[in-house]
Amino acid sequence: MKKAEGRRQTAVGRRRSAARLASRLRADERSAVRRQRTARLPSAACLLLTTFCLLPSAFLSGCAVDERRGVPAGAQATVDRVTEDIAAGRDAKVYGEAADEWRAAVSADENGKILARVRERLGRVESRALHTGHEQQSADPPLSGHALELVYQTRFERGSAMEKFTLLERGGDWLLAGYSVNSDLLKQ
Repeated sequence: MKKAEGRRQTAVGRRRSAARLASRLRADERSAVRRQRTARLPSAACLLLTTFCLLPSAFLSGCAVDERRGVPAGAQATVDRVTEDIAAGRDAKVYGEAADEWRAAVSADENGKILARVRERLGRVESRALHTGHEQQSADPPLSGHALELVYQTRFERGSAMEKFTLLERGGDWLLAGYSVNSDLLKQ
């Protein structure tokens, strides 16, 4: 009887071994199928990942390029020159070199008062960053022609402000057609 019982246990053990072996083979087959599927997945996943990584960076670099080249060199030179003239108190020079539209909207005395107030309340410009820029090839009245509106976030000696320069291109030169500053220091 012991022999029969031993044979049964051996047979049961063999069946279990065979079942384990079959299970391993099925697992190996499943793994092979998974490997085949995932072999295709990395290329699709890489393509998808590359698309999501490169596409936004292409748009962001496009914005950065547009922002850098968005202000024509002549217009930026006019902004810099006007800023220096205001800081130096050359209000009459700013007025004399401005576009006709600025002189039609503001008298020489008003121009002097506006610029003196900015100078006295805010001080010299320490830093400036372009906030927004808008260009029109044919501006709306009272402006005419190629116009550029530049809004800067500006740090002055005594505080921060938003500066808006409106420039018109005339004969290849950029002329001041409007200037405004928005700051709490000017409201006092």
